[in-house]
Amino acid sequence: MSAAPPPPEAILFDWDNTLVDAWPGIATALNAALTRFGQAPWSLDEVRARVRKSLRDTFPSMFGRGWEEARDVFYAALEQTHLQTVTPLPGAAATLEHAAALGIPLAVVSNKTGRYLRREAEALGWAPRFGALVGAGDAEADKPDPAPLRLALGALGLSASRTVWYVGDTALDMLAARNAGLTGVLVGDAAHDGGLAAAGHDWHAADHAMLRGFLVTRA
Repeated sequence: MSAAPPPPEAILFDWDNTLVDAWPGIATALNAALTRFGQAPWSLDEVRARVRKSLRDTFPSMFGRGWEEARDVFYAALEQTHLQTVTPLPGAAATLEHAAALGIPLAVVSNKTGRYLRREAEALGWAPRFGALVGAGDAEADKPDPAPLRLALGALGLSASRTVWYVGDTALDMLAARNAGLTGVLVGDAAHDGGLAAAGHDWHAADHAMLRGFLVTRA
């Protein structure tokens, strides 16, 4: 195996814990919903380790028949905090700048609800970097279903191919990449998600500096 994946035709990114740290806002909102329903709040580390799927795929099992009320409590709390707590991960801005300079089409596919994803990208000044910002609820299903990745590719005028990377931080992201027929690139050590052995990635970058190094030899 070569030291780096083949040059990408396009790159799709996950959002939380891949490009940004928005966990404090997510934790505050989730704990507001848990507390409303008499459940014990989660620590920030628990939120990082346990939040993977979209709200519509998780809240019905967490809150039962009251899940829609829990959803409303969550969103009301998130509205108050998420733009104040989202911060770029180290090296993420440089990765986006480098990829853009190389002319690589970029998009985001996240299990964060689409309107919040797009607000955060706008608040960071990153929205113009992406040809698509696809969040939970924008496609007929959310990750790991391939539908949102295909929606993003359609916005870029591309079809699914192994020459497209999906960059994420969890095994669910890598499963989504496989389901869509893309190359899964894991960034980070996945310590919050069972470690590298459980990730199922095609390629691994320890951090954004290494990820940018993968792009140096792009044709």
